Amino acid sequence: MIQRSGQMGVPVITVDDEVVVGFDRQRLEQILARRQKTRPALGAKVASAVAIGRKRGLDLPAGAYVGRVAPGSPAAQAGLHEGDVLLSLNRRPVRDVDDVERALGSLAAGQVAEIVWWRDGQELRGQVRFL
Repeated sequence: MIQRSGQMGVPVITVDDEVVVGFDRQRLEQILARRQKTRPALGAKVASAVAIGRKRGLDLPAGAYVGRVAPGSPAAQAGLHEGDVLLSLNRRPVRDVDDVERALGSLAAGQVAEIVWWRDGQELRGQVRFL
């Protein structure tokens, strides 16, 4: 996850756990390049389940609401469907989209992670292999 903040005109950019203060473009580009090479993708659009539930009048648990799932993606191979709510990824609780980003940041391509999701009132478990 990338966050921007700053005070009195000094940019402060946070990428995962690394902070770039000022105009150190070279360091920022190195961090982003390293992140893109190592961070696997789930292959599904996710949003806050609580926000989606409120918007649609649904009683969803806290987690990451799964939207479109790309065919052949790690999410599809694990059995996730649109409308599922991701509750845990790599044994880390998922309360919102930021938790998904943090969990993905700790994984590498080829790694297998346990996932827990909610579908139609049931908690389901499985594994996802990242490409």
